[in-house]
Amino acid sequence: MNKIFSMMGLATKAGKTVSGEFSVEKAIRENKAKLVVVSREASENTKKLFLNKCAYYKIPVYIYGTKKELGCCTGKAERASVAILEEGFSKSIINMLDNK
Repeated sequence: MNKIFSMMGLATKAGKTVSGEFSVEKAIRENKAKLVVVSREASENTKKLFLNKCAYYKIPVYIYGTKKELGCCTGKAERASVAILEEGFSKSIINMLDNK
């Protein structure tokens, strides 16, 4: 497991992530999401939805990882999207994503 997924796992253990399309969308709308990660395997509609919503709410969004990897790091089944709800975790993960 790489550092990005490890950091997402830590954020999850701290209760600072939500996953799954509806929960992530809600976090974006309520301005709670500090970062959104969408799986490379997500449908084009899902990617477009999150790219547009995040652009509108000015939330960083990355297309990264597989559904299985995103699910694993959040302790769930496969997930197409994960939102990080805490500034510190999101900055660390963005930093790692930008430098990969």
